[in-house]
Amino acid sequence: MKETQKIQLKGLTLEELQNYFISIGEKKFRGEQLFNWMYNHLVFDALELKNFSKELRKKIDETCELKTLTLVDKQFSNHTNTQKYLFSTHDNKKIESVIIPDKERNTLCISTQVGCPLDCKFCATGLMGFKRNLTAGEIVDQYLYSAREYGKEKITNIVFMGMGEPLLNFQNTIKAVEIFTHELTKGLSRKRITISTSGIPHKIIDLADYNLRVKLAFSLHSAFEDVRSKIMPINKKYSLKENLEALKYYAKKTKTRITFEYIMLKDINDRKEDIKALTKLCTQLPSKINVIPFNSIKHMNPDGISAELESTPYEKILEFVELLRNNNITVFIRDTRGDDIAAACGQLAIKHN
Repeated sequence: MKETQKIQLKGLTLEELQNYFISIGEKKFRGEQLFNWMYNHLVFDALELKNFSKELRKKIDETCELKTLTLVDKQFSNHTNTQKYLFSTHDNKKIESVIIPDKERNTLCISTQVGCPLDCKFCATGLMGFKRNLTAGEIVDQYLYSAREYGKEKITNIVFMGMGEPLLNFQNTIKAVEIFTHELTKGLSRKRITISTSGIPHKIIDLADYNLRVKLAFSLHSAFEDVRSKIMPINKKYSLKENLEALKYYAKKTKTRITFEYIMLKDINDRKEDIKALTKLCTQLPSKINVIPFNSIKHMNPDGISAELESTPYEKILEFVELLRNNNITVFIRDTRGDDIAAACGQLAIKHN
């Protein structure tokens, strides 16, 4: 006899939880109580709902699920205190999340897809291929599990920069952000949430129109269309020109500054002409640049151009940044963290899913 599939409550909004309880003949306020238990008190077991009757706890336990992921493994970097978590989904897919500690913040990097369909040549996740989108519950649970595992240290920031392209999983990404930023959810401000995209212009416009006003990071990596197409195949479908128009719209609509992510690749995007092109691009809209040393993806045994990529030497990165700053461009160098456990930018991937 086939087992009845349980109802997944994790990832539901307050209104959806309220409607669920009404549908089973319970009071509407139970939805707010469960919202608080799941998203603030990090409860994953219905039997721990202390202000629910024994009968109601049992009923929820038998018919519903309050968790979407299982924590399989975690790794700790002795060099930077970066922590990487390996999760398994209900259908045995594997995803990773990373906590990156800093002096004034603890940032959680979360995934939105199992693998990624975009095949950026500098990213290990693309070498996995694409399996499926994550549900809103699976996105949210990465934060909830990580917050519980991290203990007394508080996660202050969330970046949607893990596995996958968030804007290709648009509705579930939006739903997760709405849960993170709901007035009943403690401790997370929309100003401390960043969504990263490789460039889906119509979805950038949609995101602006939702008026969530989260920060937006754009994976630029070259200001030239031909170079960008070489290392980021998505550029052949959605050109940099199209994306820039969408980014201008986003910046104006949300009154936020765009962050351009720029991985330094030796002899590819670290030339004098790149400095000139970046300077011209950045004067078109309120923006800043995050310069990122390329992190090795050798652990995925890449071939083709991915196997040939090297990071720009650090001394040249410093020179590159200084020249941009001389042109009045705001530039930051993002220090490599967690590369010893394959947790640095561009390194997240599961060899066997």
